[in-house]
Amino acid sequence: MTAIATTPSTEWTPEQWADWSAEVRRLADEKDAVILAHNYQVGPIQDVAHHVGDSLQLSRLAAEVPQSTIVFCGVHFMAETAKILSPDKRVLIPDAAAGCSLADSLTADQLRAWKAQHPDAVVVSYVNTTAEVKAETDICCTSSNAVDVVNSIPADVPVLFGPDQFLGAHVRRLTGRDNLHVWLGECHVHADISPSDLTAKVRANPDAALYVHPECGCTTSALWLAGSGELPADRTHVLSTGGMLDAARGERARKVLVATEIGMLHQLRRANRETVFEPVNPRAACPYMQMITPEKLLDCLRTGRDEVTVDPDLAARARRSVERMIALGNPGAGE
Repeated sequence: MTAIATTPSTEWTPEQWADWSAEVRRLADEKDAVILAHNYQVGPIQDVAHHVGDSLQLSRLAAEVPQSTIVFCGVHFMAETAKILSPDKRVLIPDAAAGCSLADSLTADQLRAWKAQHPDAVVVSYVNTTAEVKAETDICCTSSNAVDVVNSIPADVPVLFGPDQFLGAHVRRLTGRDNLHVWLGECHVHADISPSDLTAKVRANPDAALYVHPECGCTTSALWLAGSGELPADRTHVLSTGGMLDAARGERARKVLVATEIGMLHQLRRANRETVFEPVNPRAACPYMQMITPEKLLDCLRTGRDEVTVDPDLAARARRSVERMIALGNPGAGE
């Protein structure tokens, strides 16, 4: 392992990668740890993880696995959610500085001020939020069940939906609610997958299917292209990451254009090796996700840093908003 410790992983040989993988798994066994990797992590981390998925799926899984330590390879709010749902387990993240532009776009203070302006509203927050925001939320949602969550609220009751403006616009379009107030937050990576990117890709690949994440800035354009007939509606799919993976397993198209963070392509290609999965924007890589490197994962297992903690009272309040969503039925994919 000496060479791995002193050589950047971008320069590792196949033998060094094999040594790294074996050492990561050995340390996980030694430390009674389960390694969870989000779909947007780099390929080698996805490959070495015990489980790969979306943030809510992994957080719920963390509460069920027997290991006493959770190593969450993702961004900070995801590790926080795992801690909220597994308060008696130790939760580590390989880099505590791995934040999220979407989660940071709505703070608890901002939400409290927004609630004061709409005292009769029900707050629906995307799971891609901090523990503090979840604690101020009535019910959480995922990208795949957001419509169902909003529809569970009486039609005459106003809804504050945050923080993602593109998901909120999609929910408003599908529910037809004019009393759905949407916070103007965004994931900067998904927002930068633009209508022009999408239109150019679709026109260059007229026979391809299309998977679009509802956080993307191009979601409305995708639906417009489908509505205009330029892209057949039966080949246009607005999906969560989990929904994309489910669709990929049964996909028959020769090529699928994918509008989401490019780390997702690793799982899609593993799920279906007969279809070509091509990013709508090949530059759509989350810099926060990429802060979790192979070197940092190894160091996290060796040293036990960085541990994620959530105040117990805050965690209890945050957990209620997640549990209310789960009580509605299948919570679907996390994002």
